This record gives sequence, structure tokens and C-alpha cells, in this order.
Amino acid sequence: MEAEKWGRRIRAYRKLKGYTQESFAKNLHISVSVLGEVERGNRVPSEELVQSIAKELNITVKELEPPELNREEVNN
Repeated sequence: MEAEKWGRRIRAYRKLKGYTQESFAKNLHISVSVLGEVERGNRVPSEELVQSIAKELNITVKELEPPELNREEVNN
């Protein structure tokens, strides 16, 4: 479930910034198949990958983070 939430956010921001999967993966130095797995929710992105994605998109990790995760942290 967590992977799906990350994947949807990453895909939405990628598209919003005008990247294709191919160009985005190339800029991140990962394969298109890995990016596709992350975006489909089949793979949870590593902390390092999340940081690279946020940097490439020129946003903070907090902005990229699914809102549900922020609420869970506040409630704990």
C-alpha cells in the first residue's frame, strides 16, 4: 500500500514537471523499468531515490511524501 502512494505521487509530479519516464529515469541514473515499478506501486523507493527524485523535480521530500504518511507521523 505504501508503495502505491509513493508511486502515484512520483508519477503525478513527474508529469506535472513535463518529464517522460525515459527522460526522468535517465536524469536519475536508473532504468525505466525501475521507475515504472516505483510508479506502479510494485517497488517502494529507497530513501536515496526519494531524495534524488525530489531534487530532480525541484521540490522537497516533504512535498513528495504522501500526505497519509505525514498524518501517521503526527499521530504517533
